Formats: sequence, C-alpha cells, structure tokens
Amino acid sequence: MYVALLRGINVGTAKSVSMAELAKVFEGLGFDRVTTVLRSGNVVFSSSHKLQADAAASIESAVLAATGVQSSVLLLAARDFAAIAEANPLLDIATDGSKSFVTFVTALPSGLEIPDAAALAPETLAVGTAAVYQWMPDGSQQTKVPKSFWKQFDSPVTARNGNTVQKILVLLET
Repeated sequence: MYVALLRGINVGTAKSVSMAELAKVFEGLGFDRVTTVLRSGNVVFSSSHKLQADAAASIESAVLAATGVQSSVLLLAARDFAAIAEANPLLDIATDGSKSFVTFVTALPSGLEIPDAAALAPETLAVGTAAVYQWMPDGSQQTKVPKSFWKQFDSPVTARNGNTVQKILVLLET
C-alpha cells in the first residue's frame, strides 16, 4: 500500500480537482484499490509492482494531463506514512486533531533554522526526520511560525491535520 499526498489541491477555489477524477488518474496508471480520502488530495492505493523513483513525477504529469492542475506529489509507502505518524512527539499535548498538523517533507534542509519556542507559545513545533509536527491550539490560521521557516525547504512539503492522518492510517490497516 502507498499514500500519495497532493499539495495544494482543493484549497478554497484554487486547483479544483474532483476526487472521482483523481481516482481515475490513479487507476489509469495501473494502480489498484484506489481510495481517496476527503477532498484535500489524499490517495491510498496499492500496486502490483514496486514503485520506481520517478513514480511521483509520473503521477504529477498524469494529474496535470487529466485535470489541468499542477500539484506536487509526495509519495510514501504505507509503513513510512505510519512511522511518521507514530513518531509525532506532540501526541500527548495535541488534544484536537484539527489543530495538530504533520507536514510531510521530501527532505529536511541542512542547517534548518527552527523558530524560538518561546516566540511560538502556546504553539509547539517539533522537527522529525521526515516531517515537521505542529500543535496549534489557536488554530492553523493563527500560526506564529514565520513564512521564512517554510521557505528554507527546497523540495515539496505538504501538511495534513491529525484527523486526516488518522483517517489515512485506518485505510492503511484495512
């Protein structure tokens, strides 16, 4: 099983893609057991073949060709997705899944400058090996993490709230 996280689709009115259309793109690429999760570009699927290194780029191209929407794709094996979710060091304090976020990263930049924890309070940010974890008790629209933090990342990143991560995990267990 695999998880594809498409960045930035169906946020407001921008980059609108129906989940039925997205599922057809994945099926057209020969993937099996394709299931979309919510409207935010989450696809759980299986493949009878081991995915090649360029699989994310192939999915991006197929989505663009079918929908006219350009979106970066972060592709994770089910075990890697689950490991990132389980490694969240903020689970003990994150009491509301809609205010807890996991930002999946392709790669962490070397020399990443992390904002001062006191300046973020009551928000909490933790950097893992394959994700950035956030607890935003005042909500994501009120985040104190400066945009300059995210500009340090050269490769695609995409965030999902804790509720979405849990829904994906449930699908991976079936």
